[in-house]
Amino acid sequence: MGFELVVGLGGLAFLVLLIAIRVPIAYAMILVGGIGVSLLNGTAIFMSQLKDLAYIQFSIYDLSVIPMFVLMGNIASRSGLSQELFRAANAWIGWARGGVAMSAILACAGFGAVCGSSLATASTMGQVALPELKKYRYKSSLATGTLAAGGVLGILIPPSVVLVIYAILVEANIVTMFMAAFVPGILAVILFLLTIFIYVRVFPNSGPARDAIGQKEFWSATFGVLPVILIFGAVIGGIYFGIFNPTPAAAVGVFLVAAYALALRRVDRVGLKNALFDTAKTTGMIYLILLGAEMLKIFMSRGGVPQAAAEAMLNSGLEPMMIMVLLLLALIALGCLMDSLSMILLAIPFFWPVISELDFGMSVEDLKIWFGILALIVVELGLITPPVGMNVFIISAMAKDVPMRETFAGVMPFFASEIVRIILLLAFPGIVLWLPSVLSG
Repeated sequence: MGFELVVGLGGLAFLVLLIAIRVPIAYAMILVGGIGVSLLNGTAIFMSQLKDLAYIQFSIYDLSVIPMFVLMGNIASRSGLSQELFRAANAWIGWARGGVAMSAILACAGFGAVCGSSLATASTMGQVALPELKKYRYKSSLATGTLAAGGVLGILIPPSVVLVIYAILVEANIVTMFMAAFVPGILAVILFLLTIFIYVRVFPNSGPARDAIGQKEFWSATFGVLPVILIFGAVIGGIYFGIFNPTPAAAVGVFLVAAYALALRRVDRVGLKNALFDTAKTTGMIYLILLGAEMLKIFMSRGGVPQAAAEAMLNSGLEPMMIMVLLLLALIALGCLMDSLSMILLAIPFFWPVISELDFGMSVEDLKIWFGILALIVVELGLITPPVGMNVFIISAMAKDVPMRETFAGVMPFFASEIVRIILLLAFPGIVLWLPSVLSG
């Protein structure tokens, strides 16, 4: 084992230690990357790289889509779109047994399609749907578990910030990744609805039915959701059909959401100012993590760690599908320790070189798409699994009368449905690759 590899593995162990003691992931990666490159190549080389690295990293045009989608989500969360979505979904299926919980899932999917953030989806929809679920005396674990699980839909249903980051890391086409995420995202919604349908029949008192609403209220709720459909259609439809690229699409989305919020006086000047400040803070955090990830990647590449990992996997004698499963299991384990964005930035530079060398009977471009969607679904699981489970923490903070262990118990049926979705996508890659091939052909 060469000196470079020893230093690289030592740096990786040090990084894990820093993460374990709760050092922010960006600072941990910058520290390890800086020390590692200095040890391998000298401090002068590291300082010379650092001089240009931030500019090179942040001047990538595709990254400009991130603050736009974040701003769109921040304005959307203040504009009342979540209430309109839940009201419409509740009018459509809320009358059924478990219908209010199903309405929350549909509203989470709709809001995630405008917002693109799992944490924002869980937080916003929790405020809207939790009182209704309590009002109709839903079992507390089902109510909180539904909202925590529903939040994960925001990470995959386009637009998604994490999906953009993955595409940049592996040099995949962002538009193609958005296309590929659509069908698996719809599949998640269907499986979540089916999970609730089965749950309330196994436990009949957990999700009681309510009376159907009047026709006037039904149509009022239905018309109220039309702006959301128009915004989603303009942004995602424009991307899918080649009218504009993701960054202009995000700008159109910001304009439409802001126009909607201002026209209905749901956001004032102070609200817009706060949305801009929140966007700046979130974007700064993401960009700092990106810088740290790039520094770490340079160090690990010079230490030969990804190459050694790829060689070890390829020489293991395991079938390609078994290696894929092992890497996905490793991502689930990482998801128990860190947030989704950090996990993608940390793991993909190690995992993609391994995956790209395996023969799955498809092109490298298709492999990028298929693996990316699988990785993001696994990343979702980290939002609802202990000990981190950020979505669970968010919902538990709102439902103070519900012990956190009940919320974790409530998300387990949804966790099982996610495992089913992963198995389906592993067995049938066409579920992921079908829509991109149709729309690009």
